[in-house]
Amino acid sequence: MPGFVLLVRPRGDDDPTMRIGITVTKKIGNAVVRNRMKRRFRALARETLPDLGIAGADHVLIGRAGGVERDYASLAAELKRALKKVQQ
Repeated sequence: MPGFVLLVRPRGDDDPTMRIGITVTKKIGNAVVRNRMKRRFRALARETLPDLGIAGADHVLIGRAGGVERDYASLAAELKRALKKVQQ
């Protein structure tokens, strides 16, 4: 996706909880920009993962440079599309 990369890896244990990891590198911008992006990713994960996430898997969002300028609605649509792709 243009704003982020989504990696999903099943853990292989019997625990059905979903875990989230967020990474934004210094290439994206200064600390203020990186923290803003991480807050947006956390909010997206809170509202999207309970419905579309894969149980018993680790979900990792890696921020891309294009994600800083994107609005919240387009990031949410991209995350939903990416999670639907992963479920197939």
